[in-house]
Amino acid sequence: MLKIKRTVGRLTAFNLAALSQAVLLLFVGMTANAQDGNRLQDIQVQSLPGQRIELKLVMSETAPEPLAFTIDSPARIALDLPGTALGLSSRRRDVNLGPLDTILTAEANGRTRVVLNLDQMVGYETRRSGNVVTVILGDGGDYSADATQFASAAQSQPQSYASAGGARSISSVDFRRTRDGGGRVIVNLTDPSTPVDIRQEGGRVVAIFKDTGLPAELMRRLDVIDFATPVTTVDTLRTNLDTRIVISADGRYEQLAYQSDNEFSIEINPVTEEAEEGSSLFSETKEYEGQRLTLNFQDIETRAVLQLLAETSGRNIVVSDTVQGNVTLRLRNVPWDQALDIVMTTKGLDMRQNGNVIIVAPAEEIAARETADLEARAAISELEPLYSEFLQVNYAKADDLASLVTGDGGNSMLSDRGSIAVDERTNTLLVQDTADNLQNIRRLVRTLDIPIKQVLIESRIVIVNDDFSHDLGARLGVTAFNQNSTDGITVVSGSGTGTDTMVGSVLDNLADPANGTLFPIELPTLANRYNVNVPIADAAGRFSLAVLESDYLVDLELSAMEAEGRGEIVSTPRVITANQKEANIEQGVEIPYQQASSSGATTVQFKKAVLSLTVTPQITPDNKIIMDLRVHKDNVGAIISTGGFGGTVPSIDTRAVETQVLVSDGQTVVLGGIYETERRETINKVPLLGDIPFAGALFRSKQNLDNKSELLIFVTPRILEEGSTIY
Repeated sequence: MLKIKRTVGRLTAFNLAALSQAVLLLFVGMTANAQDGNRLQDIQVQSLPGQRIELKLVMSETAPEPLAFTIDSPARIALDLPGTALGLSSRRRDVNLGPLDTILTAEANGRTRVVLNLDQMVGYETRRSGNVVTVILGDGGDYSADATQFASAAQSQPQSYASAGGARSISSVDFRRTRDGGGRVIVNLTDPSTPVDIRQEGGRVVAIFKDTGLPAELMRRLDVIDFATPVTTVDTLRTNLDTRIVISADGRYEQLAYQSDNEFSIEINPVTEEAEEGSSLFSETKEYEGQRLTLNFQDIETRAVLQLLAETSGRNIVVSDTVQGNVTLRLRNVPWDQALDIVMTTKGLDMRQNGNVIIVAPAEEIAARETADLEARAAISELEPLYSEFLQVNYAKADDLASLVTGDGGNSMLSDRGSIAVDERTNTLLVQDTADNLQNIRRLVRTLDIPIKQVLIESRIVIVNDDFSHDLGARLGVTAFNQNSTDGITVVSGSGTGTDTMVGSVLDNLADPANGTLFPIELPTLANRYNVNVPIADAAGRFSLAVLESDYLVDLELSAMEAEGRGEIVSTPRVITANQKEANIEQGVEIPYQQASSSGATTVQFKKAVLSLTVTPQITPDNKIIMDLRVHKDNVGAIISTGGFGGTVPSIDTRAVETQVLVSDGQTVVLGGIYETERRETINKVPLLGDIPFAGALFRSKQNLDNKSELLIFVTPRILEEGSTIY
């Protein structure tokens, strides 16, 4: 009978020193003398064409089926020969031929292990014929990660299986979605020793189950695109004597294959940018970081697998006597801690870790132990003596710490017999409880009773003004008197009052017996002589002209003003406050005003017009500061009439900003700004005459206004260390 086995390894990082000794330490201390029965008598090594090496393991009786596992870095291939004793005179053999450096052997628990130390991982084949196990290393191929294969011993002679039965067959094919968005294909085998070959072909993962039958009802395609995983379809089909499962997937994914007893699983997990290694197999949040290894065991004792993982990881693993049974594993390039989780989950085990020691036992046994331990602790606490202690609180409030201890939400740190009281006068806690609980309360007070950091917040409020105005105005008046041939008179003036003055003067002269003539005629006042009166207020300069003839008078006045102003107002409020405590500072005036009630009575009320800064800082662990800010800058504005109530009240011009910012210690941040521009042109004119080119300037006034205002708010927080000086 001839059996063939082929495995190609993957190169990964592995940093355990002298791993060749580690895989042998599994058997150190358990070596037994050679027993009667099958023994490993000789190891023969020779070179083959194509850079290959042949090893022959010669037995005293029929060679057993070898069990193999590989470790990628440093490159190692380990072969276990069950039911075999070690009959070699030396446990170490230096070869230094091709990739093979040394051969190490050891015996324990009725089996012999042969470890091949390699320069680099290469593919290998195992053949069993009579009393010889032949191992061939290398075939000249490229053993990359994509070419990694699993294969256990396969029968050399052809066998025929029915599609629905036979010695080896597949009983079911199922698909499930994992918690982290991956797809898992679960294949149930009738024989756990079924050889499986996993490979990648393009964007597909192909699993070939050697010499394995497939029931007709399982020859189908599973369309699983609706599960929202990288897997789109799963095809199950027969090819000659083998069964092929073809998994089609989209995007970037990671492939993981493992076997536990009769259940063979293939996981296709999406690869994220944050974690190329993907997430865990059985935990929603756990990440595996152990050294990677490849295992291929059929029906091996669970205790032996746990001991192998202990030696590989460098941990001390204590296994309970109740851990029994065997397990079949096919794991390729998985972290050792994930392999441990797989073994424990499939065998119903659990573990507890204390330092470098891992205790493994059935889950029910660990739960029972912990329950009994809790019950014993509870019984002891009921009999434990109570102690009293006074805890002085320096910086915090004793009431606040007492609330934390009693646990207003239901999580009290006191036992059922414990109590706590507060002396507000001395800010002291009076605690009575068991020694353990007192220690926990002391630790709480020591952790929380610390000085609170303080923050100095300095704000600068800058208001910049740039004002410009340009005014032109004119006043023009013509006053005239004319007597026609019929002794009629015509008078011209700037207003009715002016003409009335002149006509009244004529009538008075005629009525005077001493005069009896029209003259002298009284001129109206200057204000009543202007026909066009569009002057400007607060003129910076005026030009006046008067022309007087015998029967007319012309008055002309030109006025002009140009004003330009620039100003800057800087307000700098500063305030110090404790971490996460609100602080407020304000400066300004309170404006009184009268308020009438429904009865008619009036009262005096006050309205604030202030500069205020309100801030609540929060110091982050990396010494940055989060600030909730409210800044107000109020000024007294225009005076407004109260209408029918009589009197006036001032208005308030308000500038404010409210925001939350994150800044570094000592960094200045601009919270915001308001930029205002006012442009206005005002023209007063006499219709028609004011539109005459050039001369129309005498019949109109013009005012141009261009004002600019900008508000900027700067804030600079500084964390005050102990002993800081403030300037």
